[in-house]
Amino acid sequence: MDRYWFLTWTTYGQWLPGDPRGCVTRVQNDGSSRIEHDQFGTPYDADIPGLRESAQRLLKCPPVRLVSEQAPVLLAQFQETAQYRGWLLVSVAIMANHVHILTGVTGDPDPEKLQQSYKSYGSRALNRRWTTPASKTWWTESGSTRKLADEAPISATNEYIRNQEFPLLIWMNPIVIDWKTK
Repeated sequence: MDRYWFLTWTTYGQWLPGDPRGCVTRVQNDGSSRIEHDQFGTPYDADIPGLRESAQRLLKCPPVRLVSEQAPVLLAQFQETAQYRGWLLVSVAIMANHVHILTGVTGDPDPEKLQQSYKSYGSRALNRRWTTPASKTWWTESGSTRKLADEAPISATNEYIRNQEFPLLIWMNPIVIDWKTK
């Protein structure tokens, strides 16, 4: 694998812009440009009540929460997607309100396309078994895509995924990665 990516996204309506827990958004810099706050170690935006209230009014339905029966369906689809695309699925954590995936890829594909593949095929798998939410989507529009440069952040991310609180499902690839021969 040439690159490893840590992908995270939330279910629809679960973590809105302006959330008191903080949010990852584009913010105005000096009046002429915007800063993306989705890189590890960069600051995130604080509680912005007006923005949160505006986002809540725009919701098309109540926030989506995954249930335990949906997690293995999603995992199977993520595994199938990775295999079909030639990606390495390293680890997955599926919680009621968000998903984490650590994946390896060959070449340097656009990380937004990686994330969109997992999300869209995951949605199709859910739609085959459950009613599509009134929002017409299970997920938020985008998410976080973090490139992991070498063994240390890859291992740390893998442990972060392993140690998620309140998971519906955690899956770790049983294949041992020998980083020294990578």
